[in-house]
Amino acid sequence: MWMYLGLLAALFLGLHNLCKKHAVQGNEVLPVLLGTVCSGFLLLLPFFIGSIYFPEFTKQIGFHITSISWKTHGFIFIKSMIMATSWILAYQALKHLPLTIVTPIRSAGPFFTFIGAILIYQEKPNFLQWIGFSLIIFSVILYSKIGKKEGINFKRNKWIFAIIGATFLGASSGLYDKFLIQNLTLNPQTLQFWFCWYTILILLGILSVTWFPNTVKRKEFKWRWTIIAVGVLLQAADYFYFRSLQDPDALIMLLSAIKRSQILIAVIVGGLVFKEKNKRKKLVPLLGIMMGVFLILYS
Repeated sequence: MWMYLGLLAALFLGLHNLCKKHAVQGNEVLPVLLGTVCSGFLLLLPFFIGSIYFPEFTKQIGFHITSISWKTHGFIFIKSMIMATSWILAYQALKHLPLTIVTPIRSAGPFFTFIGAILIYQEKPNFLQWIGFSLIIFSVILYSKIGKKEGINFKRNKWIFAIIGATFLGASSGLYDKFLIQNLTLNPQTLQFWFCWYTILILLGILSVTWFPNTVKRKEFKWRWTIIAVGVLLQAADYFYFRSLQDPDALIMLLSAIKRSQILIAVIVGGLVFKEKNKRKKLVPLLGIMMGVFLILYS
């Protein structure tokens, strides 16, 4: 069941990436990010209020937000710091790079998670899993070659380093999620609610210095319906992902790879919607990544 929940998370992540590309194109990145997190927070807020005044009902429907210690709040705040940094880097890169380049680089996330899963959680990959991960990394290298034809030099373009940094931090957060869900026994909605709250506080602190005082930047911001869609879709994806992690048999390195099947939606649909170049050539490494994910699932 945890693998199917991972696939559901991948579906919502793929749709989330499409909406995110539309939300940030020609727009101010940080207020867009704040808007998406606020949208997710407002989606969860009724469950928080319901958990205070109607606890039996929220428990019955499976969306009760539990009381947690200050120490646990501290652990969630650390996750918010990691992900806020990752998102800022990723959103900036997405604004300046084609979706069909950004998404495959993000697909290298399982490799970082793979290393962490072996070193931290002693997860033991078998032969097919090794092949699967190798295929994913090789396919990402292939994408870099195609990216050069779009005027993107992977060695000199700072947004490439930004998306690599975002991918590494995202993978670190994935490893941290297993600790939060399994070791601290947090339920998904409790983690999601407080994570959104602390991320909003972090972003408000950054924006109060970099964006709110700047009249020109404030005028450049454009509100789009996809800002709300990004927040809602991300919460849906995270919910299914955290539910899958609640299974003690769930392997974080495999879940991370399964989530990368979102690339199918991002590259094919994104290529059609945003009219990005070299779509046919990108299908070759896309198939490589999908084959790598399949081998991991099959194993």
